[in-house]
Amino acid sequence: MEFNRYIDHTILKPEATEADVRRLCAEARKYHFATAFVNPCWVELAASLLKGSDVKTGVAIGFPLGAHTTASKVFQTREAIALGAQEPDMVINIGWVKSGNWESVTKDIAAVVEAAKPHGVKVILETCLLSNEEKVRAALTAKEAGAAFAKTSTGFSTGGATTEDVKLLRRTVGDEMGVKASGGIRDFATAKAMIDAGANRVGTSAGVKIMKDYLASLKQE
Repeated sequence: MEFNRYIDHTILKPEATEADVRRLCAEARKYHFATAFVNPCWVELAASLLKGSDVKTGVAIGFPLGAHTTASKVFQTREAIALGAQEPDMVINIGWVKSGNWESVTKDIAAVVEAAKPHGVKVILETCLLSNEEKVRAALTAKEAGAAFAKTSTGFSTGGATTEDVKLLRRTVGDEMGVKASGGIRDFATAKAMIDAGANRVGTSAGVKIMKDYLASLKQE
């Protein structure tokens, strides 16, 4: 298993500096992570730093609340891709989910999916705020709208990823759609548990620590 290729190495804190973004991209290149994830204002820099590598530039859309208008999410997506982003992760409109306004939720996701083409979109469900019934409906809605992944969390709300939620999402979307675990994943054991539960991708700001733990575990075998 190429463990490094499961990791989306992230820096989404509002106080992240240019130096932080440069360090993130250098670490992502060193460990050959799947992506380096940044907020929209850093996409152009990150894309330039990752050019020629096997690391994609990821961007957070409608982050972290998901309460932006659909038009603004679409604009963010188009602009980010024009600047070099290759993997947009959008936050679902949680208020619409809680209101049962599934038609608007579907249109919101589908519009971002269309704007992102040919790149796939991950939809952040913010599972800590949803009932199990809402998680299932939200994941199926994301799938219906053409998203590539259902993702657990932003890491900015009341909770993060759990293995139970990853298993639920995997059962719900089947093998033809990705599942990303994100939020509170800070060590190798937790990351591996998420992958074992069915995650194809793990979002974390602790990618370097996780890789060091992973490499140490190989030496012990």
